[in-house]
Amino acid sequence: MDIVRYGLIGSGFVSTIHAESIARVKGAEVVAVASSTPEHAQAFAARHGIPRWYSPYARLLEQSDIDAVVIGVPNDLHEEIAVAALQSGKHAIVEKPLCVTLDQADRMIEAARTTKRLLLYAEELLFAPKYVRVKELVDDGALGDIYLVKQSEKHSGPHSPWFWDVTRSGGGAMMDMGCHGVEFARWILNRPKAASVTAHMGTYVHKGRTRGEDNSILVVEFEGGATALIEDSWAKPGGMEDVTEVYGSTGVAYADLLRGSSILTYSSTGYGYAVEKAETTRGWTFTMFEEMFNSGYPAEFQHFTQVIAQGVSPRVTAEDGRAVLEILFAGYEAAGAGRRVHLPFAPPAGKKPVDLWLERRSV
Repeated sequence: MDIVRYGLIGSGFVSTIHAESIARVKGAEVVAVASSTPEHAQAFAARHGIPRWYSPYARLLEQSDIDAVVIGVPNDLHEEIAVAALQSGKHAIVEKPLCVTLDQADRMIEAARTTKRLLLYAEELLFAPKYVRVKELVDDGALGDIYLVKQSEKHSGPHSPWFWDVTRSGGGAMMDMGCHGVEFARWILNRPKAASVTAHMGTYVHKGRTRGEDNSILVVEFEGGATALIEDSWAKPGGMEDVTEVYGSTGVAYADLLRGSSILTYSSTGYGYAVEKAETTRGWTFTMFEEMFNSGYPAEFQHFTQVIAQGVSPRVTAEDGRAVLEILFAGYEAAGAGRRVHLPFAPPAGKKPVDLWLERRSV
């Protein structure tokens, strides 16, 4: 395969990142985009120089020259679109989280198995240059035996309205961003099985916008003794932060994904360039530089392109996405019940992660 031809499903914020990232990848191109709103699809295609647009997405799946689709839509639609894409003969790349329930995850993985197509899980932290270097330090033995991985992502809230609707998103800050920290910790530790989970969460700033949590603390204990501490927030003003700390018997590593590469800026008037998740550009801000690169998106799609075209083993799989979702389910149960939850954990059928927390709070 000389070139991988992608179709994007979705025309929002993350699809913009996908389009711009793939444009940087050798051996890849975006040939089509689909959206539920024709006007959005047409405008997105024009803005990014994409030759074709479709609405609804089923028309895109009918196109025989598309090798893979990238699914950047609300969480509750992931299963439907991924299964349809796989059954149309296309590989499917799904933005995190993989889906909303473990039953959906199992059906998606089975669809990939039966169609012999790739189902890839888009976890960009595994491709972020600073975090990749931390992983190399760990694998080289520079830090000794790892006993604690801390990962934190915090900002003042997501871009799109559907995130705030737990019937679509499946949860709040932990569902949105905790999936990053969980998979990052699993990757750093070479993916041991999770043994137990404890968690605390609450809604402190956005009670009028969502029934989900806007701040969460998740503690995952793994077989072998290592622990992950994952903090996520939609309640922190002042722009995005994304940091990790990895502690071992002979060393420690700290990495600031975004602010360590930003430009410390003061402006009394504000400026036009949008600082990621910041409410204003007046006063002191951290002006992002090459945010997409630092977050790992171009490297992620370079890798996915190699997986599809050359048969390279994927760094992260749909099975990893399912493992992350199971840990998140256990976290919501732990926060609601106020106790440690042991894994494997089987949530009630049909329940979204946030349901386990909300139902306990109402008792």
